[in-house]
Amino acid sequence: MTDAAPPVSGRPALWCGWVLAAIFVLAPPFAWLGSRGFSTLVALVGLLTLPAMRVRDEDRPVAIAVLTLVIWAVGSSVWSPFIPRKIGENTAVKLVLEAVLYAAAISAARVAAPASRVWALRALAWGMAILGVVLLAEGLTGAALYQTLRAAGHIPIRPDLGVRNAARALFVLALFTPAALVAALRVGGRPHVRLVLVGLPILAGLIWPSIAFSYDAPLVALGASAIAGGIVWIWPRWGPRLLAAIAAAFFLGAPALVWGVRQMGWYEPLAARVSLSWSQRLGYWRHAQDWITDHPLRGWGLDASRMFSPGIHLHPHDAALQIWLELGLIGAVAAAVLWACLLAGMSRPRRDLAMSASAATAFAYLTFDAFSFGVWQEWWLALGALACAACAALQRQPVR
Repeated sequence: MTDAAPPVSGRPALWCGWVLAAIFVLAPPFAWLGSRGFSTLVALVGLLTLPAMRVRDEDRPVAIAVLTLVIWAVGSSVWSPFIPRKIGENTAVKLVLEAVLYAAAISAARVAAPASRVWALRALAWGMAILGVVLLAEGLTGAALYQTLRAAGHIPIRPDLGVRNAARALFVLALFTPAALVAALRVGGRPHVRLVLVGLPILAGLIWPSIAFSYDAPLVALGASAIAGGIVWIWPRWGPRLLAAIAAAFFLGAPALVWGVRQMGWYEPLAARVSLSWSQRLGYWRHAQDWITDHPLRGWGLDASRMFSPGIHLHPHDAALQIWLELGLIGAVAAAVLWACLLAGMSRPRRDLAMSASAATAFAYLTFDAFSFGVWQEWWLALGALACAACAALQRQPVR
């Protein structure tokens, strides 16, 4: 459907906003106790709001890029060496369902009624502040809260695994920080006081645990999102287009970058000097670049990364290299177009904090894509959709 379709109003619009509010209330405990549950949570949002789904004319470039990427990914499973043994391992089936349900969740944020949208944004802002307080406590105690809760449920966990599981919430908090901070300014009275009350717990709960648990990626994402948001704030018209070019270059040029660094002789000395986790990533990227050259146009097929152990464990830990490896040049171009259209569409004639927050959120997601997660992990795709929904709701909230 396009803008010619009847607009959503009345009870359906209120319903969409309240569903989003409920999800943002549930987001902090899911982030802390079980981030993988976001795939089910966001799929439920899409299912409950599917009748209200609308696709605008200006969304068509992004929609076409997503459709192309999904169709090519599903088709590439024909020649992929990875054969799923059960439906839960079939990424092709999940991608089709996710494309529909996650799009419906984002659309729900756009059509939500003002009254319920305000409550959704309040839930987002205060929910992330509460998550920040919890993570700050975890950073100060070595994830004692998480371990105590597991022990109370008669499912004790080793301290190192407890730290790892609790620290996953840092990625969620970093992703939603820009939208939560701007939401604190745009809903309720005394916006600057609210910003301090929300912002301090979020930043403290993000920075200190990242240092205490030795997690670099959340801090890198925080810096990248701050830079991206600042660029869009300073140059509201051209800033998003610059970021679009950077994102497109990332997806198109990642293999060439790895190849170039290797050719200059810098790769191995760098791998020898960094920490073990970064050294492993550099090893994955080197192997991915080698195997990309075997099938540069069509790739090895969907989920083929799983078959390259021990050179690559599950995935290359870089979205661009994974797409090149599995979907080849065709998939890389589709991903580049998707991100370029998404970011370039944020261009505005004048400054808007909501657009700055949206660009910051996009670059936080890209940062984690570049270093941490697999492209097709459903919980991570679900978080991306929920972050888009938060930004979409924020863009429709009037400036106070």
